[in-house]
Amino acid sequence: MGNVVAIIPARAGSKGIPGKNLMPFCGHPLLTWSIVQSQKANCIDSVWVSSDGDDILKISHDYGAYVIERPMQLSGDRASSESAWLHAIESIEAQGIAIDWVIGMQATSPLREAKDLELALQQVISEQLDSLLSVVEVEDFFIWRNHAGKPESINYDFHNRKPRQAIEKKYLENGSFYIFSPDLLRNTGNRLGGKVGMYIMERHKMFQIDNPTDARLCEVVMKGYQLDR
Repeated sequence: MGNVVAIIPARAGSKGIPGKNLMPFCGHPLLTWSIVQSQKANCIDSVWVSSDGDDILKISHDYGAYVIERPMQLSGDRASSESAWLHAIESIEAQGIAIDWVIGMQATSPLREAKDLELALQQVISEQLDSLLSVVEVEDFFIWRNHAGKPESINYDFHNRKPRQAIEKKYLENGSFYIFSPDLLRNTGNRLGGKVGMYIMERHKMFQIDNPTDARLCEVVMKGYQLDR
């Protein structure tokens, strides 16, 4: 399995909720749930937080994570997670630490458990995957869009509505975490590539936080399913 690191990108700026990564969430700053979940996972050797925010770096360090100061050019609204992960990988490797696998975490998706990370990495190894994404099953999820001022169905034909049991299973990328090797990210510039696998999470873990309504909903789910323990 080699050396496995969790890397959590956490920008200081946020439009939907100012200071979102440090907002109070179930008794702790939001970001720190991802740190603690990673620390509890037996498969992860070290946990790193990449940020341009001094407060984020300090709190992350207080919770036991290693910290990486991200340059401003990689911290704007249009900066990709890939760029943050790549910068973090290079910073870690510059310290003489070899990395075999990266678990790329998203701080705004706190609805996960350490066992999810452990089982997902086991899946990567057993299926000889090059990369993996977390998903939830949404077989009865009908999607519409407003096309030229008119509603239009995207993933089904409403003229021929099938019973739920006959609908093909579909999976939603929930953004909780990704697993990839440093070389894959370097060579492709993408978190996914090669032989890609899906780790299927329980449906109540589908939500992520982009606005205050999401935050309230996720708190209810976190407490209701006792994920805050």
